[in-house]
Amino acid sequence: QVQLVESGGGLVQSGGSLTLSCAVSGRIFRDNSPYVVGWFRQAPGKEREFVAATSSTGRSTNYADSVKGRFTVSRDNVKNTVSLEMTSLKPEDTAVYYCAAKTTWSIINYLPSQYSDWGQGTQVTVSS
Repeated sequence: QVQLVESGGGLVQSGGSLTLSCAVSGRIFRDNSPYVVGWFRQAPGKEREFVAATSSTGRSTNYADSVKGRFTVSRDNVKNTVSLEMTSLKPEDTAVYYCAAKTTWSIINYLPSQYSDWGQGTQVTVSS
């Protein structure tokens, strides 16, 4: 019942930066219920993999080892947006990036099956 829309994807050179945004709307956050937003990505022929997640307050975050130190997830609960700032991009980062929502922050937040609502995805392509 939460709607998520990603934006900001595109083509970037290796070593460059790109920031993705996820606009969140719907009944859950209008009622000021807590929600978790995760970022996932999927490259052709590969499984969907976890990238990052942020708790309802933004005070807790998780990152995949492959992006730690390069990507930063943040949220603005006034604007109801979650951002993924990506720096030092590599061709291996090329994928469709999705944001997703679930109700509660857990010890584990990296399983796609935990997330009930998904955006449509935005393509990120990193050239060599």
